[in-house]
Amino acid sequence: MIALNELPVGKKGIIRTISGGHGLVQKLDVLGIHKGTEITKISTQWMRGPVTIRYGSSEVAIGHKMAMKIMMEPV
Repeated sequence: MIALNELPVGKKGIIRTISGGHGLVQKLDVLGIHKGTEITKISTQWMRGPVTIRYGSSEVAIGHKMAMKIMMEPV
């Protein structure tokens, strides 16, 4: 497993764990991001900027620190 921020751009992965507190898990759940969701990493910004992901028909940018806490299984 690797963290979302380490997943190469353009690659897909399935979320296996979210190692944040209840607030982070709840915030991601509202966005539709939870364990078992398959996502594609669209882009990342230089110097620890936001990470843009696509899942289903949605695209979302999340912070670098949030992305570090989302553990993925590459597909």
